[in-house]
Amino acid sequence: MRKVTVDISISADEYVKQYQFSNAVVSTYCRDGRSVRFPANILQRFITHAGVKGSFSIEFDSSGKFTQIHKL
Repeated sequence: MRKVTVDISISADEYVKQYQFSNAVVSTYCRDGRSVRFPANILQRFITHAGVKGSFSIEFDSSGKFTQIHKL
């Protein structure tokens, strides 16, 4: 299982404009500099009126499929 840590800051307006679709993907960088892509819908439970802000640990299975996310 692979685990990555990312720092995310997406305003509520930006999330609605760019990530509201079921097939939307977030592309960002891990803390170690690697690029990572994951389904935007995994962030939905962390959306506030300010958007999505914070550090997250995201886990993937051996085939690269998302398994779980935790806010740090």
